[in-house]
Amino acid sequence: MELNALNFEFQILALSSLIILSIGLLRVSTKFGIPSLLIFLTIGMLAGSDGILKIWFNDADLTRKVGSIALAFILFSGGLETDWTKVKPVLGKGISLGTLGVLLTCLFVALFAIFVMGFDPIIGFLLGAIVSSTDAAAVFNVLRTSNIGMRKGLTSLLELESGSNDPLAVLLTTSVLGFVGTSSPSWDSLAWTIFQQFSLGIILGLLLGYWIYRGMNRIKLDYEGLYPVLLSASVLFVYAATDLIGGNPFLAVYIAGIIIGNRSFVHKRSNVRFMDGIAWLMQIVMFLTLGLLVFPSKIPSVAVLGIAFSVFLIVIARPAAVFLALTGFNVDWREKLLVSWVGLRGAAPIILATFPFAKQLPESEMIFHIVFFTVLTSLLLQGSTIPFAVRILGLEAALEQRASYPFEFENKDKSDTQLLEYIVPYGSASVGKFVYELDFPENSLITLIYRGDSHLVPTGKTKMEDGDVLLVLTPQGAEDKIREILSRMGERKEA
Repeated sequence: MELNALNFEFQILALSSLIILSIGLLRVSTKFGIPSLLIFLTIGMLAGSDGILKIWFNDADLTRKVGSIALAFILFSGGLETDWTKVKPVLGKGISLGTLGVLLTCLFVALFAIFVMGFDPIIGFLLGAIVSSTDAAAVFNVLRTSNIGMRKGLTSLLELESGSNDPLAVLLTTSVLGFVGTSSPSWDSLAWTIFQQFSLGIILGLLLGYWIYRGMNRIKLDYEGLYPVLLSASVLFVYAATDLIGGNPFLAVYIAGIIIGNRSFVHKRSNVRFMDGIAWLMQIVMFLTLGLLVFPSKIPSVAVLGIAFSVFLIVIARPAAVFLALTGFNVDWREKLLVSWVGLRGAAPIILATFPFAKQLPESEMIFHIVFFTVLTSLLLQGSTIPFAVRILGLEAALEQRASYPFEFENKDKSDTQLLEYIVPYGSASVGKFVYELDFPENSLITLIYRGDSHLVPTGKTKMEDGDVLLVLTPQGAEDKIREILSRMGERKEA
């Protein structure tokens, strides 16, 4: 049955049932270490034309539009939850991976596709461009559901890379497609386009992110429920405005999310939770749609090519690009290997694989199914073995807790007092000390400690423990002092 042929109620019933089923199976994916995104894709395929429900869906253009909007919300939510203090130390590495790493991956894969697999140069470079970036949705999802911590800021580096490297992959894909037919751009034009996309994406992300933050604090709405609506509309505004001006919309929304997320704004905690829910919904809808678009019966015809392509990308191209891109940085070989292995491919490559349909390339269907096969391989092989890879490389660290509080404090834009969250690092000299011994700035008060699954109201005789999450009421300007005290490493005070 064709999806468009169903009446509206049946369409809503089918969509809601698939979403509920996807959420219900999340526990199964967590229990067996299967990436949840792979579950969503599988459900979409089973519901599709070759599956159990036989829902016919082949609208590549609609899939591209849905995927692009969904990816914008996922990137924005990822930016909201990105702690700038953790990203700053790995910024140079992340930029190198997001630019040089993408270009090298594209080049290596293209050369393999042309000289080993025998593809036409345009198709070879198109395949290289499509799979050149890691996928933000896949990386955010796997890292935040794998229940394993990593040393030396590796989690921040991987999230920064995946959140910032999609724009160049999109640009490379559209640029290669520009060489198809008679409208081939010059190399000068291509270089200028890359510069324009990145510079405008960064500038607009910074400016619009700051304006949204200011607007959220100044508008003073009577209904709290309107703030998430305003924030959601702002994401769409940043995406569309940046795209229309000529910047890269994905980079802009990610940067805007970082700008907003690292500042205090009205109802911040509830808004971040709402956007996290929206990001999950977008991931589910996006992967279900991508699964519906696939014809599983056609995948075996590209299985041999897909296996060769996937193995080269995962085992050779990605590691080579990572090792070269991180040359000159203080990163040891084990960390480079782990970064290479967490180079997950997901929704972004599949969405980019729908672009050739717009150009009506004869090889469009083959490209799509090779890329889809590669994504399945990446999620199944790499995504399910990340915890094992972290352990075998000796890079495991205690998992940082994500606190949840039984109340919310509303930080006012002009208030001298703010309620901030701090984590007692593993190995901190503060561990074992009483609260009264911490030497926090004057008028700073620890109001709540989130420890394990418990909330503790501290007294002066409460001792700090590894991984404690502190909710501190403090005057403006004291944040760095508190962070510096907690981050000191040294001899602990024994209990």
